[in-house]
Amino acid sequence: MGLGIFARLFGGGRNIIAETVEVFRPNAEASAQRAAGRFTGTQQQYAAEFAAPERKGWFNSLVDGLNRLPRPLIAFGVIGLFGYALRDPIGFAVLMAGLALIPEQLWWLMGAVVSFYFGARELHHFRSRSATPEAVRTVVNNIEVIRSLHSDSVLVAQDDTETESGAGDNPALDAWRVGQGA
Repeated sequence: MGLGIFARLFGGGRNIIAETVEVFRPNAEASAQRAAGRFTGTQQQYAAEFAAPERKGWFNSLVDGLNRLPRPLIAFGVIGLFGYALRDPIGFAVLMAGLALIPEQLWWLMGAVVSFYFGARELHHFRSRSATPEAVRTVVNNIEVIRSLHSDSVLVAQDDTETESGAGDNPALDAWRVGQGA
């Protein structure tokens, strides 16, 4: 009778130690079987992907070729930007000044499109600033300075009344300017 109580208390003939350990540590044999199944599935997928291609029409071949272009075009385009900066620094500066005006939401949209297209993980770093009226004004002024340097003309200074033209037309902008101390 004492043996029956012991069996009921400690698992009734099951390997209670192995079952308890498997709660905290996975079964090595079952893990190896799962890993082998994943490896076999991966190998079968690769074999199917790189098998001899079936005969396709010219349109399918064209589309397959076009699908392979974006990554090399982006990579060579970035390298080309360095060459453009060396060849035409003024034009490059104007181009980069224009990029500074792109609103943050558009950078988010571009990030989503690129992430989706390339199947990459979400972007973690986005542009931290958006285009405020003063930032736009500064960039436009910088572009004018760059263009004047390019054409060797003298930059004519604008007085503050021209810069503040349109004040009073937009109550939200007026409130914002008051908050900025302008």
